[in-house]
Amino acid sequence: MRAVFLDKQTFSSTLDFSIIEQQLTELSCYAKTSATEVISRCHDAEIIITNKVPLSAEILADLPKLQLICISATGYNNVDIVAAKRLNIAVTNVSGYAGPSVAQYVFAQLLECYQQTNHHNNNTAQGLWSTSDAFCYHGNSFNELAGKTLGIIGYGNLGKAVAAIAQAFNMQVLISERPKTTAIRAGRVAFEQVIAQADIISLHCPQTPETENLIDASVLSRMKNTAVLVNTARGALVDEVALLNALKNKEIAYAILDVLTQEPPPADHPLLNSKLANLKITAHIAWASNEAQQRLINLLADNIMAFKLGRRLNRLD
Repeated sequence: MRAVFLDKQTFSSTLDFSIIEQQLTELSCYAKTSATEVISRCHDAEIIITNKVPLSAEILADLPKLQLICISATGYNNVDIVAAKRLNIAVTNVSGYAGPSVAQYVFAQLLECYQQTNHHNNNTAQGLWSTSDAFCYHGNSFNELAGKTLGIIGYGNLGKAVAAIAQAFNMQVLISERPKTTAIRAGRVAFEQVIAQADIISLHCPQTPETENLIDASVLSRMKNTAVLVNTARGALVDEVALLNALKNKEIAYAILDVLTQEPPPADHPLLNSKLANLKITAHIAWASNEAQQRLINLLADNIMAFKLGRRLNRLD
């Protein structure tokens, strides 16, 4: 089967793609592909591998040889699933590959926030310890994670991985129920209670119409003014204007963002240009340890193999 990988630059150049190539007669890879280039590049393809390249109903209708779309991500809002089903095109995604990577990222950032590691390393590098009158040089104060309350919103593979590490730090974990529901499942806590009680809120839920701007001005105002917000899920979960105002006005203490509503963001994005000391932003890399990326590639190969064998694996259609 002939396959086209539309946006290979999403992944590190050091990854091993041979496990996918073994399932195919031909694999053509492009660093990136615009919407206007999809049809010309895929007109003979039976399989398309895409991470973020949109595949609309109009595009799919012009690809009569296409049999399978492999989304190299968990989210699938870039593919018209209804049109694919109507055209008898199978669609698969991947999940469960990034738990250790995301959890490690969350706690790397939280440890820097609470422990002030870089600050204290820099103090010593600048010679401040050597000139101290005491056996230690304190610098900025720092706090323990032990005893802090972590609120997790979205308790799938990623949320569970974060919760496991939190428990190892002797933190209290609150698992949020969905907002605007009165039916609280066993082991869950009402969303409003999580927002009010958590010292740290970590977002791991998908982007849906119900979760867009989930963290808005109203929610931010009800969080502790010492609270830390971590978003490794989707940028659209957070009202970015409201967050900027909340950070400036010290309604919350700190925010750690690995995602923004527009990616890549424009150079003049207000959060990127805020220069706030209580805001840290990274470029959507929490998922992207070498190991997690390779697990994802291996899952893509599994999806292709299953399709060839007539089995339904990770099918969305």
